[in-house]
Amino acid sequence: MNMTSNSVEKPIEVSKDEWLTRLENLHIQRADMNRLIMDYLVTEGFKEAAEKFRLESGVQPSVELDSLDERIKIRDAIQTGKIQDAISMVNKLHPELLDSDRLLYFHLQQQHLIELIRQKGVEDALQFAQVHLAERGESDAEILAELERTLALLAFEDPEGSPFGELLHPSQRQKVASELNAAILEVENRKATPKLASLLKLLLWAQSELDAKKVKYPKMTDLANGIIEAPAK
Repeated sequence: MNMTSNSVEKPIEVSKDEWLTRLENLHIQRADMNRLIMDYLVTEGFKEAAEKFRLESGVQPSVELDSLDERIKIRDAIQTGKIQDAISMVNKLHPELLDSDRLLYFHLQQQHLIELIRQKGVEDALQFAQVHLAERGESDAEILAELERTLALLAFEDPEGSPFGELLHPSQRQKVASELNAAILEVENRKATPKLASLLKLLLWAQSELDAKKVKYPKMTDLANGIIEAPAK
C-alpha cells in the first residue's frame, strides 16, 4: 500500500499489564541471580556479606575472600575521611598506581582538602591547596574548576548548606572510594564493574532506544525499587 507524505506511522504501544505478563513469563535461573549477587559483593569489596551469602546460597566466589581485605581497609579509610592513610595503603599495595593515574591522585588530594574544610581547618586547607594542588590547576582547566569549587566552601559560614554542600556529603567519599576501588581492580587485571551494574546500564540503554523510537511502554523509573510506570497517554 502506498503511503502519502502526510501519513503518520502509529507508534507502538504496550500496556503495563501486557508488559508485566511478558516479564513474568521470562524464566531466570536462581543460580544465575545468585552468581550476579556474589559478583557484585566481591567486586565492591563487601567481604562479610559475600561470606554470609556463600553460606546461604552455596555460590562460591571467584576469588579468595581474604584477598578483599586490603581493598576493604582502603575503602573504609576513605569513607571515614582518612585520605592520607588510604593513599599510604595504596602506595604499599600498588606503588605505581597513583603515579600513573594522576586524575585519580588529584581526586584523592581533593578529598583530603574537603576533609580539612570539614574540620574547619581554613589555614591548613589553604596551605594544602597551595602546596599540592595549585600547580595542577594551572595546567588543567577541569582540575582548576574542581579546585575552585572545593575552595568555595570556605566562603560560607555553613558550607554544608552552600551550593557546593554536596562535596561534604558522604556520597562524595563513596564516589572517590568507588573510583579507587575500580582502579585497583584494573591494576590487578580483575573486572572493575560488577556484572549487575552492566545489566542496569543495558536496561537504561534499551529504554533510551525505545524512547527515541517513540515507543509507548511501561518504563522502569525507579531502579532501586523496581518500580514500573504505565506509559503516558
